[in-house]
Amino acid sequence: MKQVKSVAAKAGILLLVFTALCGIIYPIFITGISQMFFKNKANGSIIEIDGKKYGSVLLEQKFTRNEYLWGRIMNIDTSTFKDDDGALLMYSAPSNLSPASDEYKKLVVERVEKIEKSNPEEIDKAIPVDLVTCSGSGLDPHISVAAAEYQVERIAKSRGISSDEVRKIIKKYTKGRFLGVFGEETVNVLEVNLALDGILK
Repeated sequence: MKQVKSVAAKAGILLLVFTALCGIIYPIFITGISQMFFKNKANGSIIEIDGKKYGSVLLEQKFTRNEYLWGRIMNIDTSTFKDDDGALLMYSAPSNLSPASDEYKKLVVERVEKIEKSNPEEIDKAIPVDLVTCSGSGLDPHISVAAAEYQVERIAKSRGISSDEVRKIIKKYTKGRFLGVFGEETVNVLEVNLALDGILK
């Protein structure tokens, strides 16, 4: 009986020790390190200028006006889930539509028509696929360099600036391949649009 009590006491002590270590000390330590050395990333990579928050570089925002760079199709639902106070919550997910389905084809045709109407200067060019398709998350903040280039003339014309000025901004916020080899170059839509408005320098 004494041996059982001794084992139980040791197990209880170990439980308390590891609870304190893994549940309190370690999280506080990691949080402190992240706030000290990676504060922006740890807090959601929010773009904040002069105390005003404009959004996260990790999440897409919808831009539809001609003077802005457009991102990928967003698949947003604001009618399904609610918080504890009954307010509707926004969430995003892939559409789960088959590329072979009639519904999907109809959506793509509608998107192509919208893109062509808004970019008449590029009517003879193929539309980059990421401008008419949704990403897996439905909130991809990036587009391809080709998709950004496709919109240059429209943005320049709408803003009364040169195409070279638009391209310079796009190039500034273009991210290279991972380790210079993997993936493709991508353009952050939010950063480009904030720079076009003169908010990001």
